[in-house]
Amino acid sequence: MGIDTGNILQRLQRLVTACHFPEVEISTHYGIPALKVGGKAFVWVKNIETVVLALPVDRKEQLIEMAPEIYFQTDHYVGWPSLPLRIAEIGDAELQLRLIEAWQFRAPKKLRAALDAV
Repeated sequence: MGIDTGNILQRLQRLVTACHFPEVEISTHYGIPALKVGGKAFVWVKNIETVVLALPVDRKEQLIEMAPEIYFQTDHYVGWPSLPLRIAEIGDAELQLRLIEAWQFRAPKKLRAALDAV
């Protein structure tokens, strides 16, 4: 059995769990598997090749320029704070850094403050 979206979601969960983020829930975002904080998706599994992160538009552009083999843009996401990435091309260490950024971008202010206080 090859990689499926469940395996990808498990990888994302494992990396997020290691960060000890409060109030992360497994859910869906427009019908596809996602991890949410405060009811907002911060990462979702688009398909077996692509994961999408919630990140500010200016940060998206930096990452695409930095590593175009991993991060990319489609017409659907132009102008939106969503960054597609090729899941097979990104290592766990970098993916975890991006998940931290995405969680911080989407988390309510009081949750970010609680995490900063730890």
